[in-house]
Amino acid sequence: MSPLPTTLPAIARARVRAAVRRRSAMTPEEADRRALLLRLLSLLLQYPDPELTEARPSLAAAVAALPSSPAAGELAAFMDWFDGRDPDLLARHYVEMFDLRRKSSLYLTYYLHGDTRRRGMALLALAQRYRAAGWDADGGELPDHLPVVLEFAALVGPGRGEAPLRQHRRGLELIHRALTDAESPYRHVLGALLTLLPPPTEADLAAVAELAAQGPPQEEVGLDPYGAYGAGEFAPPETFVPPPPAQPTRIPPVAADRSKDPR
Repeated sequence: MSPLPTTLPAIARARVRAAVRRRSAMTPEEADRRALLLRLLSLLLQYPDPELTEARPSLAAAVAALPSSPAAGELAAFMDWFDGRDPDLLARHYVEMFDLRRKSSLYLTYYLHGDTRRRGMALLALAQRYRAAGWDADGGELPDHLPVVLEFAALVGPGRGEAPLRQHRRGLELIHRALTDAESPYRHVLGALLTLLPPPTEADLAAVAELAAQGPPQEEVGLDPYGAYGAGEFAPPETFVPPPPAQPTRIPPVAADRSKDPR
């Protein structure tokens, strides 16, 4: 909300703010529906392992039961694809979109801080936010992984719970744009999420367009990790490095077998 003119009497400003709060307050039913929607988003953005793919009929039924809304329409379009594809194809597509492409990484703090010590501080702040709200994530993912952030938002609610999503609005916009450019059906899941957030400002759109054109920043040797960025703007160019894929485990040959070699 924009600051109210100081020429308004204090009592008038207070009443305007109170009216805005009343209009934005949700009924318990609306809050439950929003929490369900956020949980569906969290599930659908997780890796499609056998447990998730086996739950597709239940997920499709939950999406079909959502009240009509732009977010529900986006999720219905995604489920049309997700529900009818071979699990191996789903897994390959997920890895290609979210693990191998810099512009659609699901680790949100990369878009603000790059791979620097400042990002570590942001991850710590997120973990502390979760603990302060009484939520203990299972630790299987970093706290800035989008499905984790969405689950927190569903549990805590639109105010404090959705604050990390609003903070990373530009990163989410970039992910959506990258998925759209790749013609990935996951663009519908990000599109559904964006309908729940405040509209982007002109500054947001300009920053996303610039980053989309230049590519995510990468780390530079000697870069000061405590620069001025971090209050909603992107990190400077050349400070983004996605996590490298894990190397396959290799078992060395057994020494005893080599001792039997007659040579």
